[in-house]
Amino acid sequence: MAGEKPLYWIASAKRDLLEFPEAVKDEMGTALSVAQFGGKHPSAKPWKGEGPGVLEVVQDYRGNTYRALYPVRSTAAVYVLHAFQKKSAAGIKTAQPDVALIAERLRTAREDYEARHGKGKR
Repeated sequence: MAGEKPLYWIASAKRDLLEFPEAVKDEMGTALSVAQFGGKHPSAKPWKGEGPGVLEVVQDYRGNTYRALYPVRSTAAVYVLHAFQKKSAAGIKTAQPDVALIAERLRTAREDYEARHGKGKR
């Protein structure tokens, strides 16, 4: 694995994750730590939302599902885009407002990454 990457939180992602039950926070924290060191936690999987390049960490706890999403293309940092309790009435599909929010935050993360680390470095 590579050296440790900084972890950046977009908008309310950290505050939202801190609202999760302790067991979920612990597991997601471990998964994000693995990402910081260049690895992929077993609970991280490709997000089936808008386009490739985003992983989601999914945790089920007491009948609820919690998710945290981060892009995988940047080599110098990990950006947590969104953390939420899935409440979609459409089965396993992510609710459209969450999809739109993730797309918006992904753009914000890309802009921040380019400002901090240069446009060509991924």
